[in-house]
Amino acid sequence: MQRDTVGLALRILGVLQLAQGALMVIAPHEFYDLVGPFGAYNDHYIRDVSTFYLALGVVMLLAAGRPRWRPAVLAFAALQVGLHTINHIVDVGDADPVGVGVFDAVSLAALTALYVWLFRRSEQEVIA
Repeated sequence: MQRDTVGLALRILGVLQLAQGALMVIAPHEFYDLVGPFGAYNDHYIRDVSTFYLALGVVMLLAAGRPRWRPAVLAFAALQVGLHTINHIVDVGDADPVGVGVFDAVSLAALTALYVWLFRRSEQEVIA
């Protein structure tokens, strides 16, 4: 029996996206303090961005059971997180403390690489 690595990854990543989006909605200030201490705090903008994470989490969970959706969903996720990574690299020194900025940039770059790898793997699965 072949292991569905991409499907499992999409389920895990989808749940993580939903958890992050929920934290941003339920406790925007805590999210800001833990993950996003860049510039002035604004709970409205944090909740606005949460809608992206919530929508992506739902689509990832749907794509987990629909192999034909996977390449498109993962290409979108890789592009969005890649652009997000660039933004964090540009603003890396603006976080307080700066270590959070460095951690965010590195972890987002790693997530981008994971999405690209999953995208390539999902394309191979659709072709096979």
